[in-house]
Amino acid sequence: MKSLDHPIFTESIRRIREQLGVTGLDPLQQQVLERLIHSSGDFGLTPLLRFTPEACELGLAALQAGAPILTDTAMAAVAVQPMARRTLKTSVRCVLEWAPDEAPNGSTRTAEGLRSAWQELAAKDADQQAPIVLIGSAPTALEALLDLVSTGAPPPSLIIGMPVGFVGVAESKRRLLASGLAQIRLEGSRGGAGLVAATVNALLRAS
Repeated sequence: MKSLDHPIFTESIRRIREQLGVTGLDPLQQQVLERLIHSSGDFGLTPLLRFTPEACELGLAALQAGAPILTDTAMAAVAVQPMARRTLKTSVRCVLEWAPDEAPNGSTRTAEGLRSAWQELAAKDADQQAPIVLIGSAPTALEALLDLVSTGAPPPSLIIGMPVGFVGVAESKRRLLASGLAQIRLEGSRGGAGLVAATVNALLRAS
């Protein structure tokens, strides 16, 4: 699709590839890494990026079959919507659409919004595609999703788990790793709305 390949983007990716050299990643994983570096300017993300087996393929197949995208912040949703419109017309929604005005003690609006969103969007049967979930800012939302799945709720098609920060982030990422769910994540404290958006945009571009 010509409209997706602006000359500046094309040249940026060429320079990124030149500096990266051989990564050992498969083509879809490579595209994700290139988009992450392009959006952040940070080659230091390279050793932090982790994929479960066939995570990219599973995410791409889910998108092509109509899976919606669910984000933890409005910023991430806004960053994904243009690419979603230009490719698969994918529905992109934010958990804050379901969030209460105030969260109960011990929780957050994002976590409560995720729980309510999952009641509506989780796959109810084999014909329904489970959402792809983007977590870039709220480890509490990631914890809420993992709680739901651990108690029998339908799992997402893919989790892009890159919450940024220093409180609860490392713990939520370790728990995501242990869950065995299909995932793309960044180790450590790095992450953010821009990075989760770049990741799913790479999959949308590949569609």
